[in-house]
Amino acid sequence: MTNGMRRAPRMRAMTEGATVTPLELFFDLVFVYALTQVTALMAADLTWRGVGRGMLVLALLWWCWCCYAWLGNTVRADEGVVRLALFAVMATMFVVAVTIPEAFVDLPGGLSGPVVFAACYLAVRVLHPVIYWHAARGDAGLRRQLLRAALPMLGGATLLFTAALLPQQLTDDPQRIGAGRTLLWVLALAIDYGGVMAIGAKGWQIYSAAHWTERHGLIIIIALGESLVAIGVGVTALPISWPIIVAAFLGITVAAALWWAYFDVVAIAAERVLHRAQGAERAALGRDSYTYLHLPMVAGIILLALGFKKVLAYVGDVTHHRLTDPLHGLGLLALYGGVILYLLGHLGFRLRNMGSVNWPRVAAMVLLVALLPVADHLPALAALGLLALVCAVMVAAEMVLFGEARRALRNAFLDEHGAGASPGG
Repeated sequence: MTNGMRRAPRMRAMTEGATVTPLELFFDLVFVYALTQVTALMAADLTWRGVGRGMLVLALLWWCWCCYAWLGNTVRADEGVVRLALFAVMATMFVVAVTIPEAFVDLPGGLSGPVVFAACYLAVRVLHPVIYWHAARGDAGLRRQLLRAALPMLGGATLLFTAALLPQQLTDDPQRIGAGRTLLWVLALAIDYGGVMAIGAKGWQIYSAAHWTERHGLIIIIALGESLVAIGVGVTALPISWPIIVAAFLGITVAAALWWAYFDVVAIAAERVLHRAQGAERAALGRDSYTYLHLPMVAGIILLALGFKKVLAYVGDVTHHRLTDPLHGLGLLALYGGVILYLLGHLGFRLRNMGSVNWPRVAAMVLLVALLPVADHLPALAALGLLALVCAVMVAAEMVLFGEARRALRNAFLDEHGAGASPGG
């Protein structure tokens, strides 16, 4: 049997060169909705508490998604019992997404939102090692890793369920219960994330570098899609105007620059590095570069989406805002800070994969930090324009500074994939 291990009946092993299956794309649609819910959660409570809770929910969703990305790189997601399991996970994760507005503070009436959220999350997390265990039949090392990983998973899930069961009737202030839940969430995620890092990479397997990199590239696209959705949602039911049109173009410019930063060169180079690595070295590289370092990229995009939503509300809602009103506070920090966090994730990603630093991106981050006080006094639309300008200049600088190496890498990639050389270099 391929991969040096026997698979459970009706499971098909992944092999080098395998790519993402249609069922995995279908599976990701649940996370499209979940990311929209995270943005809405933060927009409804634009405070440090609200943004912090949104990031905690995102970290939990990300960990769930990563678990099944690892499984899908071991056995095909669209074959045998794995297909049925993923359908069950999709349904359960959709309930998790629906319950995000009640994850910390239960709304009056109906079932307990925190309990439903925690119960569905626990079901998703428990189902993963069960299926993974059957998929790893014949691989003693992978099964040992699953047993080790079960300890932080159960510890984190127990804390999360404890948070959901806090007796809200003991206080007239539901926000006090929400604060207690928030603290337990932080501990739960610290145990889960830290525990998996502590057990090491030996025993984990990445069987297809192409599948692994494509899988994570697609989730970046999904997050970028949420940023575009936020632009449209920000002007829902508002009459179209020139400021809205300009803001939409500027928002697309920023999103396009973030897409370019990931997919133009970095994604290609990272796949090559991962393809050359083997065994525990490949697993560690995949864990660090993708499971951990892609989280700040996704989080940055979601914060940017929140910033987009606020800017569009400022420029489109003339009843409550003037076109000259600045975007103060967390709205502005989300807009600029989202891009800064995204680029910071990129720096870590490149450093872990290639051992080098992209200095134009460092310069862009420093410049955005320096421009925050300036943007705080500019109209919201001008602040977005300034952000778009910095992102566009960053991309242009990279094309000029690394043009020859970029063309060589992209042409080689296109030749390998049967697409021929890129026209015009």
